[in-house]
Amino acid sequence: MERLQGKVAIITGASAGIGRATAHLFAAEGARLVVGARRQAELDSLVGEITAAGGQAIAVAGDVRDEAFHEALVRAAIDTYGRLDIAFNNAGIIGEAGPSTQVSAKGFAETVEVNLTASFLAAKHQIAEMVKHGGGSVIFTSTFVGYSFSFPGVAAYAASKSGLIGLTQTLAAEFGPQQVRVNAILPGAVDTDMYRDMNDSAEKQAYITGLHALKRVATPEELARSVLYLASDDASFVTGTASLVDGGASISRS
Repeated sequence: MERLQGKVAIITGASAGIGRATAHLFAAEGARLVVGARRQAELDSLVGEITAAGGQAIAVAGDVRDEAFHEALVRAAIDTYGRLDIAFNNAGIIGEAGPSTQVSAKGFAETVEVNLTASFLAAKHQIAEMVKHGGGSVIFTSTFVGYSFSFPGVAAYAASKSGLIGLTQTLAAEFGPQQVRVNAILPGAVDTDMYRDMNDSAEKQAYITGLHALKRVATPEELARSVLYLASDDASFVTGTASLVDGGASISRS
């Protein structure tokens, strides 16, 4: 049975990694998609893969820092499919890293703008549309970093992603009466381009792997399945959660 049959979903950060894997899974589960990211070519290839497999998807390229981009994504969903039920706000960056005394104000602000402010702007327009159709599900990609524990040199990333948890809880409380559920996933390490850029040696990857109770990192497809749960009616009584999908990194001490 297709768990998202008849649903319409927006996915940002869809050109690669968790977003791309989630787009494929949502389409296979019956959702009609609007996929967004900066890179048009990657979005076009994703749409081609989805349609070749029998799914439905359209692409809208843009910068998540631009409020007009989020308006355009919602408008595309309505103009093409007539409704909006699900939004996975997944786009994000590591941002400027290094000792906090050396991080620039511009770099810190940019990270907050991409990871937190853009998610607020997305939800602002998504939720306004969802309430017209009896509710929906909004999902953010946060992280265990700055929640369970943190690392030196990632203050901007940790602060911006932790802020998503507060945003999640507030939106869930605010729009629960209109049947809009809002949740965040908190991934551990996931084998994506971003992960490999941060951990560019065998030694670094071995260290990160060892932090997890499962002693491995996740695949994007594993994270996609957790997003699917929160998007689907299986999670109909789940809202306001910071859902750890971290392979036991939060509890591992060995």
